[in-house]
Amino acid sequence: MNQKTIEQQQTKHEQLGLTDEQVIEMYKYMLLARKFDERTLLLQRAGKINFHVSGIGQECAQVAAAFALDREHDYFLPYYRDYGFVLSVGMTVRELMLSVFAKAEDPNSAGRQMPGHFGCKRLRIVTGSSPVTTQLPHAVGFALAAKMKKQNFVSFVTFGEGSSNQGDFHEGCNFAGVQKLPVVIMCENNQYAISVPLHKQVSGKISDRALGYGFPGVRVDGNDTLEVYRVVKEARERALRGEGPTLIEAMMYRLSPHSTSDNDLVYRTKEEVDSYRAKDGIPRFKQYLIECGIWDEKRDEELQARLQQEVNEGTDYADKAPFPKPEDMLLHVYADRGGE
Repeated sequence: MNQKTIEQQQTKHEQLGLTDEQVIEMYKYMLLARKFDERTLLLQRAGKINFHVSGIGQECAQVAAAFALDREHDYFLPYYRDYGFVLSVGMTVRELMLSVFAKAEDPNSAGRQMPGHFGCKRLRIVTGSSPVTTQLPHAVGFALAAKMKKQNFVSFVTFGEGSSNQGDFHEGCNFAGVQKLPVVIMCENNQYAISVPLHKQVSGKISDRALGYGFPGVRVDGNDTLEVYRVVKEARERALRGEGPTLIEAMMYRLSPHSTSDNDLVYRTKEEVDSYRAKDGIPRFKQYLIECGIWDEKRDEELQARLQQEVNEGTDYADKAPFPKPEDMLLHVYADRGGE
């Protein structure tokens, strides 16, 4: 039997070096992120939390990217919708719920920041701030450190397409390109910068902008989980070979409002949203698993129930957890200089 015949017998994920267990795990994290997001929206509507920025519709690309990276050594600078990503690299639903409830145990900021400002030292998730896309120059800085110290890791950064028009994006890309730094840059293009549609904010493709900075740009279907995995994996390998950055533009659609303070039907129609909901990547990936013969509806029902229980338990824990004490407000804000 020749090599071509063997490859034809393999599933797409096997050709990419992924096991059946790994792709099922990817599907699990997509569902978990979706269930967390849906619960958090309900909590805000019920007055239990103040604010939420949703990532519904963007989970597939987030999870695929996480699986394509080295979750033990790489550094991550996600943006505020990346629940699927941070769950996949090791954060728990309980930790995310502590953040949305602004409780003292919140590992991101001890209840100081708005939800979505991820930060976790043990997982190498670098703390984000409210001004959008400031994390891109920071990612470039981590990549510069890797190059200077000859350490074998990449930094990975995400952001929305609206903020790709800001100076931080261009300055970060320019420096990364000049220095050929090991950074993977992924734009999650959900087609709306709050209320501004893509055609009014971007001329051409965001991925094409990479050419001006001397490195490749790739546009990929963000609902095609395995294709995103392939593109991110190749970008990481290229970076580790010393060939510099890659800009990935993952095309997707934000199925939820920009945030809980937003009425998205003011600037887009229900028919438009429904048309994209029919292209949702999660049921698409589930169908792929079923067609591969490694998944079925019974297992799906069992997984859905387990994940819902995980969300319920995380919600209950965070709801009952204590708020930060006023006297602890300045803890970890300033460096401890040892009494100097």
